[in-house]
Amino acid sequence: MSAGNDRTAARPRRRGPSVSDHEPRAAYTELADQEVRSLRVRYCRLRTAGGEPVAELEVLSFHLRFGAAAVAAEGIGGVETQPGFRRQGHMGRLLRQTLAGMAQRVDVACVSDGIEGVYEQFGFVGAVAEGHLVIPVRNVEQAAGDDLGTAVPGIRSGSPADLPAMIRMYNTAHAQRPWTHARHTGWNRLIPQATWKPGSQTLILQTDGAAAGYAVLQGRAFGDPLGSLTVDELVAENAAAARMLLMAIARLCWKRRLSEFTVREPVDSLTGRVARHMGCTYQQRYPPSGGMMAAVLNRSSLLRKLEPELRRRAAVQQPEQVYDKAFDALRRGDLFPDDKALIRLLLGYWSTDDAYVHGMSVPEQYRDLCNAWFPGGGTQSLPTPYAHRLDRY
Repeated sequence: MSAGNDRTAARPRRRGPSVSDHEPRAAYTELADQEVRSLRVRYCRLRTAGGEPVAELEVLSFHLRFGAAAVAAEGIGGVETQPGFRRQGHMGRLLRQTLAGMAQRVDVACVSDGIEGVYEQFGFVGAVAEGHLVIPVRNVEQAAGDDLGTAVPGIRSGSPADLPAMIRMYNTAHAQRPWTHARHTGWNRLIPQATWKPGSQTLILQTDGAAAGYAVLQGRAFGDPLGSLTVDELVAENAAAARMLLMAIARLCWKRRLSEFTVREPVDSLTGRVARHMGCTYQQRYPPSGGMMAAVLNRSSLLRKLEPELRRRAAVQQPEQVYDKAFDALRRGDLFPDDKALIRLLLGYWSTDDAYVHGMSVPEQYRDLCNAWFPGGGTQSLPTPYAHRLDRY
């Protein structure tokens, strides 16, 4: 299940006084603290007085990275309105009540696959660019100098026993990458096997008796054509391990007679650098609406929690008095008063220069500091913002 994968046929709208009074009243309920695939889930629902389901959604809890700092966040997913109750404003009411409850618990909300033109009215804004690598099999073979007809040494199928090592490698590799989750010890968001789905396929590279890298292949449905191969994650401890994993995936493609494969890793990651050396294409998309979105629920509280991260980014020497005044202005909303712009700046989707392009201004005495706080993705202090497929909950 992907959060924000909205199954509602019609977009929510606000109900006005012209809505007829004979429509059934719906009561709002929450069922909290359910654990689903290692994340805490809260079910938010509207039901009629007779108990008939009207609309529902799920709220998932996790820790979201803003660079080197991670804060508690919640994500909206599984949004659905029953066919007989659509276009009556129920989903808008459900979202507003859900967000009011979320604001009592966390300072930031997420939607991982929002449909276009809907979530903006509830304070959300696109905050992460889509991106993936496309790697020709021939390039991997030429770079490796090996025959893809032979097995890659050290590669084996993964098992649940490999999850602790995978979590450790993931958290290490993306310790400063915005939008990724800080994965807890019991994390397991791999797609489970079901009747018509084989689930996630995991490859482990083992060297000297320990896991040195892993790759998670996108789960398919049984009977799907084998015309493509997508890797949701590929994390390795060093460049040699990344090359071995790419060779193993290229070998799978060679066996299936595929000429290329897709890896959902950012171009500035270790995997991305190795793929660039082999020869690849990086495709990135900035959706105008929908997609991976975020909203600030409590500005002052969020910034207080992220203040150590902002100090880390502002490694340049700044007078303490100037820093404190600028931070207080940011927290109050005197600097970048638009929360939608703020979340983009914090996550690296925008730099300060991007904010200038969109008509925002910064007092001269704060410009150097704001440039350090908000350098945009792809910089030394803030890697490219990117959401891994398995982090879309």
